[in-house]
Amino acid sequence: MTTAAISTPVTERPAHRDGNVLRWLSAYTASMVGDSVYFLALSWAATRSGSPAQAGLVLAVGAVPRAALMLGGGVVADRFGPRRVVIGSDAVRCAVILAVTVLLLVSTPGIWPLAALALVFGAVDALFLPSVGALPPRITAPGQLGRVQGMRGLAQRVATVTGAPLGGLAVAAGGPVAGFGAAGALFAVSLVLLLAVRVRDLAPDEAAGRTEPARRQLVDGLRYIRGHRVLAPLVVTAAVVELGFTGPANIGLVLLAEERGWGATGQGWMLAGFGVGAGCAALLIAVRGRVPRAGLVLSWAVIGGSVALGAIAFVPSVVTATAAGLCVGLLTGLGGAVIGTLVQTVTDPAYLGRVTSVFTFFTVGVAPLSYPVAGAAIGAWGAGPVFAASAALSAAGGVIGLCARSLRRAELPR
Repeated sequence: MTTAAISTPVTERPAHRDGNVLRWLSAYTASMVGDSVYFLALSWAATRSGSPAQAGLVLAVGAVPRAALMLGGGVVADRFGPRRVVIGSDAVRCAVILAVTVLLLVSTPGIWPLAALALVFGAVDALFLPSVGALPPRITAPGQLGRVQGMRGLAQRVATVTGAPLGGLAVAAGGPVAGFGAAGALFAVSLVLLLAVRVRDLAPDEAAGRTEPARRQLVDGLRYIRGHRVLAPLVVTAAVVELGFTGPANIGLVLLAEERGWGATGQGWMLAGFGVGAGCAALLIAVRGRVPRAGLVLSWAVIGGSVALGAIAFVPSVVTATAAGLCVGLLTGLGGAVIGTLVQTVTDPAYLGRVTSVFTFFTVGVAPLSYPVAGAAIGAWGAGPVFAASAALSAAGGVIGLCARSLRRAELPR
């Protein structure tokens, strides 16, 4: 397989009319849906193959290599090029998932091969996520990156809405074998589309440093972020927001619905509010393509979304909680899209894989560690105080953005 990038000029063609961008977006969507189907099939297979504790271990074990290798994944993306790494990681996922499908067809392997599968997927995600985030600046013009982020947000919403039901249908029809087979087919579709995506080569000065030792590249990337007038406060802002937001927005909603007697239906309505709001924010960015005074907007959007998150625990009914969730999704979705676009527009392309890996490390690797803390705190003090404290921490990220003059004045390219 040839993985060399195809040099192509980047024109100011609207992203939603650019076949190259649409191929990348379709590949990304297929991969995200495949992830959802895979996780559901893995959950089902694990519960059928072992004890509840073993099943929980299988579901959690993939997070370890994902977090441990994420920063290294950014180095790999910058060293070998994000297109190579994305294609390679998708190929590995496709091959491994299809191999497990065949194994399940001919035998009953037990819990440990499933744990090995989860470990492999976690390691591959550590390569895939930084690379897929580093691709957009190489496939479209800078002025279209905001629109691409909005389209990517819509793709994530599509994957969230369709992935679990599709996986459920596959598992119901043919058990974990059908679920893993469906996930493998989606990864294969993603791989074919990625092979057709054209990317521009780095200029010679941008490609400098690719031959340095990996450790030096990682240190160089961290120094680059620390010395960057926009990226340094942006990393802090994003990390603080995620640490405050992730626990209540996930395990917190489950426990809040139980505490209030709203049940699974109430939780579903609140999550629907989140999803609709985030989808509207993504659609807004996709249509407009650019947000004026981007740094200021993201900071205030984060603060507003944090206030709405805290309010969920104090409103009197599911209806008002759903409305608050809608506000959370809309405002935090807007802030997240602006953060992603700023990362891609202010970062030197030679560092984009490493910069993306740092942001992904905090959002995907570290933030989920707040789940048990939030759960234990709600069990001890109730949902109200924990939601309020978490909202205050999340809002502090927005305040940091407002206090950082360079970030507050950051603008997206026209």
